[in-house]
Amino acid sequence: MPTLTAADGTELAYHVMGEGEPLLCLPGGPMRASAYFGELGGLSRRRQLVMLDLRGTGDSGIPGDPATYRCDRQVDDVEALRDHFGWDSVDVLAHSASGDLAILYAARYPQRIRTLSLITARARALGVDFTEEHRREVVALRAGESWFEAARDAYEAVWFGSPTDADFDAAAPFFYGRWDAAAQAHAAADVEQTNELAADVYASSGAFDPAVALAAIACLDAPVLVLAGELDSGPRPRVAADIAKLFPHAELAVQPGAGHFPWLDDPVCFTQTVATFLT
Repeated sequence: MPTLTAADGTELAYHVMGEGEPLLCLPGGPMRASAYFGELGGLSRRRQLVMLDLRGTGDSGIPGDPATYRCDRQVDDVEALRDHFGWDSVDVLAHSASGDLAILYAARYPQRIRTLSLITARARALGVDFTEEHRREVVALRAGESWFEAARDAYEAVWFGSPTDADFDAAAPFFYGRWDAAAQAHAAADVEQTNELAADVYASSGAFDPAVALAAIACLDAPVLVLAGELDSGPRPRVAADIAKLFPHAELAVQPGAGHFPWLDDPVCFTQTVATFLT
């Protein structure tokens, strides 16, 4: 298991899969180990995936200062990985909560971004967040599913109440386009792969300054892909469209029938969309 050392001495692990041009992959969660990426639906057959375990997750070390879990404090971990490989610039893929991390990285190191793929990604770094309205839209979309009645109340508790661990488990089908065996196994691994303490710090006060990030992103020359799932609540496709408009050179893709993990819902569609963008 290869590692590198961050500026503060924390050991960072990364995992390499596939062949071809490198694609630096940042996991979401927040603060979930990169193992949940799997092969990204077969994208590893198109590109060499370099998947970083963020500090305190997966095979990476626990930092001495828990405050360094904050999103903006991890930007230089991404730069340390780029420097470790000696890439002048690199294609970056970020999923979910790591959309914020990738955006802050692009804002601080724009010359290092060759392309940026934001996969069902958050953009709080740019002042965009998901609302109660967005979450409730998805409830209406999934009303015909066989699991709906059992999951609805738990989903309400997750976003609008005081959820228990059982609520998070029961609400999991809402995050997948298909609640099949693969999705169930993927969801079951979430708790053991996530550093909950780090997740609580990730977006804490001071992590984001949207005005500064927006000004920096306005000068970004790199092409950006904003990919949303048709059935995802974060972001809804129309919100993803708003995110795309904040970049000078961005395109929007909405994957039909997909939830928050589009590479599981339709691997062929996902890999084709991302690979076409990257080439």
